[in-house]
Amino acid sequence: TDLALNVTQLLRSKKVVGKFVEFYGEGAASLPLPDRATIGNMAPEYGATMGFFPIDQESVSYLRATGRPEAACQLFEAYFQAQGMFGMPQPGQIKYSVDVELDLGSVVPSVSGPKRPQDRINLGELGSTFRTLFAKPTNEGGYGKAADTLTTRVEVRPEHGAGGQAASTDPEANGNGKGKLGHGSVLIAAITSCTNTSNPSVMLGAGLLAKKAIERGLTVNPVVKTSLAPGSRVVTDYLDKTGLQPYLDQLGFNIVGYGCTTCIGNSGPLDHNIEEAVTSNDFVAAAVLSGNRNFEARIHQNIKANFLMSPPLVVAFALAGRVDIDLSREPLGKDQKGHEVYLRDIWPSLEEVREAMASALTPEVFRRLYTNFEKQNPKWNEIPSTAGEIYRWDAASDYIQEPPFFEDFSLQPSPTEDIVDARPLGIFGDSVTTDHISPAGAIKQSSPAGQYLISRGVKPIDFNSYGSRRGNDRVMTRGTFANVRIKNLMVPGVEGGVTVHHPSGEQLSIYDASVRYQQDGIPLMVIAGHEYGTGSSRDWAAKGTRLLGVKAVVAASFERIHRSNLVGMGVLPLQFQDGTTSQTLQLDGSETYSLLGLTGELQPRQEVVLQIRREDGRKEAVPLVLRIDTPIEVDYYRHGGILSFVLREILRTTEGSASAFTPQ
Repeated sequence: TDLALNVTQLLRSKKVVGKFVEFYGEGAASLPLPDRATIGNMAPEYGATMGFFPIDQESVSYLRATGRPEAACQLFEAYFQAQGMFGMPQPGQIKYSVDVELDLGSVVPSVSGPKRPQDRINLGELGSTFRTLFAKPTNEGGYGKAADTLTTRVEVRPEHGAGGQAASTDPEANGNGKGKLGHGSVLIAAITSCTNTSNPSVMLGAGLLAKKAIERGLTVNPVVKTSLAPGSRVVTDYLDKTGLQPYLDQLGFNIVGYGCTTCIGNSGPLDHNIEEAVTSNDFVAAAVLSGNRNFEARIHQNIKANFLMSPPLVVAFALAGRVDIDLSREPLGKDQKGHEVYLRDIWPSLEEVREAMASALTPEVFRRLYTNFEKQNPKWNEIPSTAGEIYRWDAASDYIQEPPFFEDFSLQPSPTEDIVDARPLGIFGDSVTTDHISPAGAIKQSSPAGQYLISRGVKPIDFNSYGSRRGNDRVMTRGTFANVRIKNLMVPGVEGGVTVHHPSGEQLSIYDASVRYQQDGIPLMVIAGHEYGTGSSRDWAAKGTRLLGVKAVVAASFERIHRSNLVGMGVLPLQFQDGTTSQTLQLDGSETYSLLGLTGELQPRQEVVLQIRREDGRKEAVPLVLRIDTPIEVDYYRHGGILSFVLREILRTTEGSASAFTPQ
């Protein structure tokens, strides 16, 4: 994990957005395949189209170790040998467009955060970094707090217990089920999915560290919500075989399920008393997790500092209970004899990890757990379902509704036209992520989505999450741009999904403003800064943008995946020329905008003119680059998005269907 975070920081600084990154050389050859997968899986975080390792003997060994038939392994190797693609290239063998070097010997224990995966911090510097950010102004990426309030603490008794044991050795806990919390307190500690939890070395390392901690008498502050969500059932098997799961259980790292949990915002609620203490005191509390992403409000809406780290370090910080600490020098806590225990005292050795791996990981485990999978999942099979060629939509469902993407569908696409007299739905700064745009995590009762569900008779306790309701566009559209940490520059000093409606000047939720604009037939735009749409490929970041009535997004630069997704939903991405931003143009949202040059045959990356008309009547023409990058993307946009394009292609190639077609 330390290596993956170093790679993410390095490649993000090299601006590899849209690039294919191949890892090669002696260092790459030395890495086992799970480590390579952990690094490759971080590609959205460093911005590349993909990050990959060449196929070599390690790849074949992995197939054998995970139970693939020998004949398949031999065929796999023979195929890539025949293609001349087998083996790890060495320097000079292949001419790459750019070479970037990373010395594995320079990699040190690391965490990343508190808001972005590329913001790597040396483990020993986390405490000082947090203290600096705590007092740093918010417009400089800090939290804007008075430094002398850092040590403020309140005592809380969780209603139901959060994690760990009652008799905690954490100095922030008092042994009677109560715990103290404040700025920098760890409230969520999650060994959560993505490739980290399918990497045996780090998972067994976490189990060994938990075992050593228990043996020294260390426990977890009751305010810390702990969880373990592996990416594979194989993890459960080898943690059981090695006898390490009971130690994780004792520290509160019980298995809660498999797949995405805390990393995607499905952390569940904090204990009521804990959340009340955080919100009433405006604490800058922390989450530590082994996932890939830690963007603002992704993990939990009321936890402002989120740090990525390896699974063993998640356990360590759960024991420490705070992030304003230097674990290379300060103790995790005290043992039962009152002796201070340091991280170095319980950190597992490489030999211990290898011994555990050798004893627990066999090909037979993979064959057993991934054979006849459907018979091993009876709960899934019990879900009632219907058959038929056409899905029968249920108007009463608040989980699945027919999306409106094919409303007013015609057999022929309309010609592309200029966008005239549009209003801005939002003006945003740099590094607006897909997590800022896309609905994720818990649904707040006061949000447009929450109010909609209440109007449907759904009780707040049954809201579930945006992820669970992603099949209902009525909920998801209301949750687009509703992130509690997003900052619309049209509403200075305010966080959350609000905007100013023009010409009325009213402050409304982004959703309510969108509804009013659409009722008045006014097209909408979004203006943004650099790296718009960073993060994971969140389809609803583009779908919700389209359904809010946004016709175009103009940004200083785009992350590749989101730019492509916008085109796929029929939303026009356009880019300012270098040196031009909403700030240099002094845009405040009171303007109207027209995009000229869109009529006729569009060409990839052609010039388009943004005409700005200010409130006093002055007009200004700003050249833009059309970020439709390929001819097929021109077709997608011309058809109003990839869905309409594909449907028209099906109808065109299916004899007789076009004349009889009626949208269902």
